[in-house]
Amino acid sequence: MMNNKLSGWDDTIVALATAPGLAAIAVIRLSGSQAFNIAGKLFPSKNLFNQASHTLHVGLLKNAEEAIDEVVLALYRGPKSYTGEDTVEISCHGSPFVQQQIINACVQQGARLARAGEFTQRAFINGKLDLTQAEAVADLIAANTRASQKTALHNIRGGFSQQLAAMREQLIQFAALIELELDFATEDVEFADRTKFYALINALQEKTAQLIHSFQLGNVIKNGVTVAIIGKPNAGKSTLLNRLLNEDRAIVSEIAGTTRDTIEETLNIQGILFRLIDTAGIRNHSTDTIENFGIERSREKMKSADMVLYIFDGSVETPENLQQQVKEFELLDIKYLLVSNKADLGIKDYGIDGVLSISAKQDEGIVRLTKRLYDSVVQQGDHADTGIVTNARHLEALVAIARSLKDIRAGLDQHLSGDLLAADIHQCLYYLGEITGEVTNEDKLDYIFSKFCIGK
Repeated sequence: MMNNKLSGWDDTIVALATAPGLAAIAVIRLSGSQAFNIAGKLFPSKNLFNQASHTLHVGLLKNAEEAIDEVVLALYRGPKSYTGEDTVEISCHGSPFVQQQIINACVQQGARLARAGEFTQRAFINGKLDLTQAEAVADLIAANTRASQKTALHNIRGGFSQQLAAMREQLIQFAALIELELDFATEDVEFADRTKFYALINALQEKTAQLIHSFQLGNVIKNGVTVAIIGKPNAGKSTLLNRLLNEDRAIVSEIAGTTRDTIEETLNIQGILFRLIDTAGIRNHSTDTIENFGIERSREKMKSADMVLYIFDGSVETPENLQQQVKEFELLDIKYLLVSNKADLGIKDYGIDGVLSISAKQDEGIVRLTKRLYDSVVQQGDHADTGIVTNARHLEALVAIARSLKDIRAGLDQHLSGDLLAADIHQCLYYLGEITGEVTNEDKLDYIFSKFCIGK
């Protein structure tokens, strides 16, 4: 963790910690060396300096002699606080006018408005969190499914950090032994067992590869999956969308070309968010200008989606046409799922593996379809308690770690001298430190925390 103070972090900050707007209550947070002094000037009911940490106090908050609100103050003395600094949280009534009055009063007494993510950034700087845990705080705030919530909680508790710390510690031990050999270079001794070092590098390469591979799932957990529902007119796309959502979201008609533009809705399947896009039916010839525009939009969505759910009328589709469509998907490198609709009219063998038969109108096979959708993106069991990479910054560093480990292994194969091996090991340690924040700079921190919300 990063325990050294960066410049400009000795002042006291204030911000609204709850969502802005009208509410029953709101929480305003003060953090810094003057937090108790500033709050004390506004809270004449008690001498806050004489109160114990982690206690609540009820009374009037005043600016000069003017009462602002009756509030509850929560006191947290550093370092036993979220930020590691003296912190006061003011619970007031949720009027936006009252909230702003309190914030203004705190500023008048010497606080400054907090920047986005500054409370969590101070927690990181003061060693309360490492950088992966701090980033997981933002992920938890933004979590909109059970899977994203569990993954963020796992990382806040240090699950990902512990794996990286173990890798780092093992490499440091071998680096120390190899560097010790340099002090006895004239005596031709080996303190680092090369056989054990090979085994360690193999294990670290395997773990790093697992973490890199997990990003595909992690990205799905964090951002969801975009699924374009594609097919010819009257294949049943809108009917299927309505069945999946269990509501009449799209207009259903026997008239070809009813859907002129895309309709987008979300579906939560076992904690994974699927963004479903119902598109205009694709056909080669239409005299309707608006329909042609919708068809072009459909093709664009097909190419940009994470997955295409291709639905076709199983009562009229031919194996030749379906095989041609599959070739198009594969040529464009599109991930697809083939769905034969209108199974109540009969099921055909198209000579293609993986075709799922349903009847959207009769509500048959919909459960199987949702399971197939889920299985197509989640190829693991309960992923929340395992190492899952959800952050593109972490992925970039892990790829660099994989390259460094490859260099170390090549150095062992070539029997490189200890000083060259040590240099490769330190390069790998550098990239590990970049993930957790042991190696960073102020500009990078400002960029990372600028994506947080104000008050966190």
